[in-house]
Amino acid sequence: MALFDKVKEQANQLAQKAQEAGKAGQAKVQDAQSKRKADGILRQLGEAYYAQRTGTAGSDNNAEIDRLIAELKTYESEHGPIASADDDATTSSSAPDAPPSSSTSEAPTDTDTPEGGFKL
Repeated sequence: MALFDKVKEQANQLAQKAQEAGKAGQAKVQDAQSKRKADGILRQLGEAYYAQRTGTAGSDNNAEIDRLIAELKTYESEHGPIASADDDATTSSSAPDAPPSSSTSEAPTDTDTPEGGFKL
């Protein structure tokens, strides 16, 4: 019976690990859903602000902006600060590409690609 007890113990450990993985996956799904909700609120806020700045806003636009800001504050109190697009971009790449320097006029090298996508 000792073999049966070992198999039973291993099965219980595997079941526990599977439950933990399921909970972690569920948490990631919930995080993605809440981020998507915040993105939607931010978009609506941007639309309301744009309408206000261009003079196409309705009479209740200020109240709508206040409501959206209140929703975002509630979101932040539950989920933490909202990451900006710049924060997301810097975490996905190690460093932004540096723009080409225009202060020097060098002759093209063999590694430069001319128009058309072919190399000389």
